[in-house]
Amino acid sequence: MASPDGASNVGGSPEETELSITLTLRMLMHGKVMAGGSKGETVKRIREQSSARITISEGSCPERITTITGSTDAVFRAVSMIAFKLEEDLGAGGDGVSAGRAPVTLRLVIPASQCGSLIGKAGAKIREIRESTGAQVQVAGDLLPNSTERAVTVSGVPDTIIQCVRQICAVILESPPKGATIPYHPGLSLGTILLSANQVRGHSISKG
Repeated sequence: MASPDGASNVGGSPEETELSITLTLRMLMHGKVMAGGSKGETVKRIREQSSARITISEGSCPERITTITGSTDAVFRAVSMIAFKLEEDLGAGGDGVSAGRAPVTLRLVIPASQCGSLIGKAGAKIREIRESTGAQVQVAGDLLPNSTERAVTVSGVPDTIIQCVRQICAVILESPPKGATIPYHPGLSLGTILLSANQVRGHSISKG
């Protein structure tokens, strides 16, 4: 029988060992999703209820990096709350036909050196994750600008997304990144992103 003094993790169950690991997950999100009012009530509530540490990158770029750190259990709780918040926002903005079960999308930001393990030999691992969770998973072929990270897009209803993120985290915990990681900062690529994305329409207006 395991002793209660902390030595139990030597012979503890995989679940117990997993919960004691500190996990950091980075996601690319629209800043307004996590703001939830003028004082950021949404992110405060998620921090309090999940016990995870959550930081959101600064900058004028519409997309921000949301970093979630904590025990795997706390991180998954936070991801779950974010996924349900996204679904709630989609339902509120829709025509009510598919309210409550609209597919949502999370974009994880993962070091490129870990993406090979996530894809697996001949795509076997990513196919297994898709089939077992029912979520859509796509690993970007190109690096995010000025970084050594790639975007991993996960789509589905919140329940499938949560299962999918759990499996992705299990893979990246088993395969630490190799070499130095240059993290992606949305603000650094403003010129290339804004001209090729949604701000093209407003470009002519803001010339002066």
